[in-house]
Amino acid sequence: MTLSTEPWHSSALKSIILMSMEIGSGIVKVLIGKLSMKEDAPTPVHTWLVMMKAMRAITRYAVTDLEKSGLGDSDFRVLEVLLHKGPLPVNVIGPKVNLTPGSISVAVERLVAKGLVSRIECSEDRRVRFVDLTSRGKRVIAPIFQEHVASIEKVFADLSSEELRQLEQQLKRIGRQAESMLERRIAKRRPA
Repeated sequence: MTLSTEPWHSSALKSIILMSMEIGSGIVKVLIGKLSMKEDAPTPVHTWLVMMKAMRAITRYAVTDLEKSGLGDSDFRVLEVLLHKGPLPVNVIGPKVNLTPGSISVAVERLVAKGLVSRIECSEDRRVRFVDLTSRGKRVIAPIFQEHVASIEKVFADLSSEELRQLEQQLKRIGRQAESMLERRIAKRRPA
């Protein structure tokens, strides 16, 4: 008797659990899947897993370049948004760079201490404080950002302009859908 002649063996082999243990980092990854994903149509869950793995790989690659610059990830994000958007209120920067109010305050404080940003009080509303790049901050972030651009361009080098455009449009559409669904879920939980 061979495994291929028994139908239950075939289906049992297709449904597997793959475990990969990285003992040094203490991370255990468990992926549940099929031996032959090519036989099946793509599923949203599989697509999500592929997207997350790609994003983690791209982020790890980008962060290694940032580490060489001496900037941490959150500092880079704050400086980058100020480079491209100009002075912004602290409470506007946090959501743009995916930092909580507490984390953005700590990041701004750290960047002020390094002389890379300054705080400016709003003349119309003294409760509002803007954050802006100092001239030193601009000199630091501009070349680091250019190196970041070059690194990310290498990651996407195999995609045509049309493929990049399509990927961007699809990711934006999925992101807007998820945001909308989250807002509806939160609204349902609020007391009337």
